[in-house]
Amino acid sequence: MRVAFINPQGNFDREDSYWTTHPDFGGQLVYVKEVASAMSEMGIRCDIITRRIIDERWPEFADEFDYYPGKENLRIVRIPFGPDEFLRKEGLWPYLGEFSRRIIEFYRAERTMPNFLTTHYGDGGLTGAMLFKETGIPYSFTAHSLGAQKLDKLLQTGENRMKIEEEFNFSYRIAAERISMKYSAVNFVSTSIERFQQYSHPLYREFSDVGNDSKYSIVPPGVNTDIFTANPSELDEAIEDRYKEAVERFSNASRFRLPMIVVSSRFEGKKNHIGIVRAFANDRELHESSNLVIVTRGIKNPYEEFDSLEEPDRSVLKEIIDHIRRNGIEYGVIFLNIENQHELSALYRISTKRKSIFALTSLYEPFGLAPIEAMACGLPVVATSNGGPAESLREDNIEYGVLVDPLETNDIVRGLKKALFSSPSFWEELSSRGVDRVTEKYTWRSSAENYLNVIKEKIKGEYPEPEIPEYLYSGDGLPFIE
Repeated sequence: MRVAFINPQGNFDREDSYWTTHPDFGGQLVYVKEVASAMSEMGIRCDIITRRIIDERWPEFADEFDYYPGKENLRIVRIPFGPDEFLRKEGLWPYLGEFSRRIIEFYRAERTMPNFLTTHYGDGGLTGAMLFKETGIPYSFTAHSLGAQKLDKLLQTGENRMKIEEEFNFSYRIAAERISMKYSAVNFVSTSIERFQQYSHPLYREFSDVGNDSKYSIVPPGVNTDIFTANPSELDEAIEDRYKEAVERFSNASRFRLPMIVVSSRFEGKKNHIGIVRAFANDRELHESSNLVIVTRGIKNPYEEFDSLEEPDRSVLKEIIDHIRRNGIEYGVIFLNIENQHELSALYRISTKRKSIFALTSLYEPFGLAPIEAMACGLPVVATSNGGPAESLREDNIEYGVLVDPLETNDIVRGLKKALFSSPSFWEELSSRGVDRVTEKYTWRSSAENYLNVIKEKIKGEYPEPEIPEYLYSGDGLPFIE
């Protein structure tokens, strides 16, 4: 069996370049790589189909093929479409018809075809629908996040609708998502919340039958437990030394042994770093008895470097730094340069030695893989109650982490203090429960097995031929979606 993973945005290479440093290189790419890797280890031939880029600023993505070491059944296939240079995901929509045609040409030249397509994000989903229309190969759709929710949140900030459209192309995105979810053999979701809340949004209501169990399959993402583990590694000492240097640079050596509140996510407004900073600044016990550790990547001193960054990093970091300075808490905030997942897992492990916590207060998290990775290392979690963490951190009245309202500073303070200071036994209990939770429910092997079980069932089905408006092929005459 051959399964193709259709993912036009961002890109993939053996070094996982740009992960977490660019909005197009976030958790979605981790998800695709890990499910494809685990599935390939089960004997399935897997292709990650993405975009070929000929651009001196992005040399990693120029070759037609790439491979992950030790993954014999998995290859990265880069298909050229649109202009040669790198494009943000918002600029890919007009070229997806070309992408689908060239994928067909590629497989015909190889004299083979996939048995099934898994598609990711709205652009991958639309491409899958186009491929299904031309070849009859069924596809699954995994949204990762849906545009309607993001549009709602941007409108709530008072942003002008036309300005939002110019930047994010929501009319393309939502039209693509509608086609993707309507004609898929199955929609994979991470949680039941995602199914019943996101897919039932008024903008999708005529295209998604959320009451149809055969149309949805809940498959949580997993954790790479070879990397994110409570078992010490040789890297731990080096990261501890780096942390010590950062403490001495931004604060003083006397704070080196204090518990840490670790924050690690992309610098985007929706990740709500400022919510944590406000909570830390507002509570004396927090900023006197713990360090707020904000993970950066490639940035050693944000106070000096943020002006040279691109958006949205610059705006997010400026807001953080302004709030730190206004409240005089520079001594309690440590910025730490962490370059990759191995270093991040080492940071989580050295944090556990100080009875620390991980915090993620996003305005909304479709699933929230980062808290699960921290839990795998034994680090208790405080996370947003909006979205996936409400399911991953709660089940059958058992608490696997502390949930907080990301819009309420006092509630963030409550959650942080509960996890950090309520009692040593509570911290130990959360740490132990978190490791067990990941082992039992959140591994990529189990994700891949669940995918494969559904795929084998859906291959046998018959599905209606997609009706795809011409404007989604050509990019001309796209109606404005309110």
